[in-house]
Amino acid sequence: MKISDELAFAIASVTEVAALAAFDWVGKQDKNAADKAAVEAMRNRLNEINFQGQIVIGEGEIDDAPMLYIGEKVGNQSSDYKLDIAVDPIDGTRMVASNEHNAIAVLAAAPAGTLLQAPDMYMEKLVVGPAAKGAVNLDNPLEKNLEYLSAALNKPISSLSIAILDKPRHQHIMQILRNFGANVIAIPDGDVLASLLAVLPEHQIDMMYGTGGAPEGIISAAIARALGGDMQARLVSRTQAKGDNIQNQLLAEQEALRCHQMGVNIGEILTLEAMVSTDNVIFAATAITPTILMDGISHDSYSRTANTLLINGHNRSLKTINNRYFN
Repeated sequence: MKISDELAFAIASVTEVAALAAFDWVGKQDKNAADKAAVEAMRNRLNEINFQGQIVIGEGEIDDAPMLYIGEKVGNQSSDYKLDIAVDPIDGTRMVASNEHNAIAVLAAAPAGTLLQAPDMYMEKLVVGPAAKGAVNLDNPLEKNLEYLSAALNKPISSLSIAILDKPRHQHIMQILRNFGANVIAIPDGDVLASLLAVLPEHQIDMMYGTGGAPEGIISAAIARALGGDMQARLVSRTQAKGDNIQNQLLAEQEALRCHQMGVNIGEILTLEAMVSTDNVIFAATAITPTILMDGISHDSYSRTANTLLINGHNRSLKTINNRYFN
């Protein structure tokens, strides 16, 4: 089933309402309140759309935040259009709270049964653009992936730019990358945007690598699939990502149980095809705060303006949508 243009634009409106709701919390130092507002707006809009949707991977459990939960039904359950939904109402809640750049509301949708269903846990991710498709592999040592990426892009390693979340778990990886001469682009939060920039050929990021949230991983896989890029990933336990203490051990046990129930394995490499098994995929992102690709929500005494990116894998198209709403 091809996702119609009408349905694609409806899906884009979902991230837009989430971004508009989150904007009220920009700079107010309350990331959970921002997330809650975005979740509620997103859920309400999803339930207005004529499709039969199911959340296959949602955001919230990692940070004990409000969530669109895995398995939640949205939309019109009598509709003939059945879609899987992967969602992150705010990729970058801390940036919203602190009024920093690059916070976005994001969502991916594809026909039912084509997006990987996985727990909300940590995921190691490796994302490249079309020119490097098939060149890198999570089983390779990092230095080998740099060599293969360099060859695929016909660029010296010293000219490669690798985006990675600036987290304690990545400090040694960042040092390895620098030791081999690559340029490290450290991002505080929000690896979906970094994945998008890695896939788009006109931007400086050649590869996005590191461990972040699984919902953002499936959404990044949707971007790579839609635009001809490539991605590999593997689920990572809480203890491996955050440290081996009693609390994390208990959370890791719960993660292992949920993985078993969903039929996925921690540590097993997930190919792009395993995460998104169709080109007929939609990705939407609305900027809450300014990004390199889009302006954030802006407002004056009379109106609010939102900027949304809509990618359709069916025809490999990328549209930007600018909507102004008057008070």
